[in-house]
Amino acid sequence: MADKKSKKKDKKLESKAEDKKVESANTGLPLFYKKPVPIDSKAHVKMGLKKFDLGFTSEVNAVPVNMIEMPQICHFYPIAFSPDANATPVAILGLRDGENLFVNGKGEWLSQTYVPAYIRRYPFIFSEMPESDKFSLCIDNSDSVMDEKSEQRLFDDKGEPTALTNNALEFCKSYHAAALQTQGFSKALSDAGVLVERSVQINTGNNKKISFSGFRIIDEKKLAEIDDKTFMEWRNKGWLPFIYAHLFSGSQWQRLTSLLSERAPAKAA
Repeated sequence: MADKKSKKKDKKLESKAEDKKVESANTGLPLFYKKPVPIDSKAHVKMGLKKFDLGFTSEVNAVPVNMIEMPQICHFYPIAFSPDANATPVAILGLRDGENLFVNGKGEWLSQTYVPAYIRRYPFIFSEMPESDKFSLCIDNSDSVMDEKSEQRLFDDKGEPTALTNNALEFCKSYHAAALQTQGFSKALSDAGVLVERSVQINTGNNKKISFSGFRIIDEKKLAEIDDKTFMEWRNKGWLPFIYAHLFSGSQWQRLTSLLSERAPAKAA
């Protein structure tokens, strides 16, 4: 919630966090964000959010997802895990660099398709406050995001957060909590040794193929071989449905192939 102790003339929107080791706009820019700045009533009292489409995602072929999203994600996108130590789960949006198959030239997402929370959160994000266990609500400070003519204001004439800002704060708080859960989930999978590197060969027609690599998946054989103690621990934590959602999502690679073949004129592979 907003920090009531903040001075009214410079009110920042903050939230207490249980763990500082989370995404921060101060330590490297996250995907999509160019210049995230804390929202406060002094700097943004007249500012509002522009209406913009999802065209900002058009050149990204994967986005992070949270564990709790996997049962929805698996019906539309393949779920993979990043090859680094974080083993971040991601939704695969395209088969070629710089191409999102789920957004068209008008910035519209594919009809009746779930949009990952990471995308829906933009242009808002949490940023860790120096020497504090609190996080400040930030917004991407871009001309394409904010201006003084928008009716979707961040603050009212009294300097109080509008419903738009309060809803953004609540969404970011929920996202933050889900991200913390996902970190533990991913670490457990990585530590158990069930994640393996994979690559796929996609036939795009006309004797052309695409090799997609640089990701990991859960190996079903290794999963079946984990010890009973680990399996019961995962079950008690409620992780099994998310593991199965990931495995089920493998059927969506074919959907990406179909979307790629439908896209015309296609980029050179």
